[in-house]
Amino acid sequence: MYTLQANASGTRNIEVSDDNLNTIRKYGLFQHLIDSNGIVDETVLDKLKLNIRSLIAAQVEDSKDLLDLCIDVIYHNNMKAFGLQQLIQLYLKWAPGHPMEEEEEEYEDH
Repeated sequence: MYTLQANASGTRNIEVSDDNLNTIRKYGLFQHLIDSNGIVDETVLDKLKLNIRSLIAAQVEDSKDLLDLCIDVIYHNNMKAFGLQQLIQLYLKWAPGHPMEEEEEEYEDH
């Protein structure tokens, strides 16, 4: 479990699990999310929310992992653009040390 600082003053935090980070990787949620300017603002957070909602709506199979990510992290009361920036940085540090499982590789190939 990782504690994510959700605001600049450090008074708000969000707990992020390895399962949450695996879900981000499994669905490639951060791919093509940020514009070329590299700025993470509320528009980027809204774009992520819409992408996740469309994935859940299109799922034929169980999307419990996406729902858990939404409840625990993305739609958390403290999640704002600053928190998303911190989540992206956490993911970038986390990903190299956690190899992909075969099931995740199969999903990304489609």
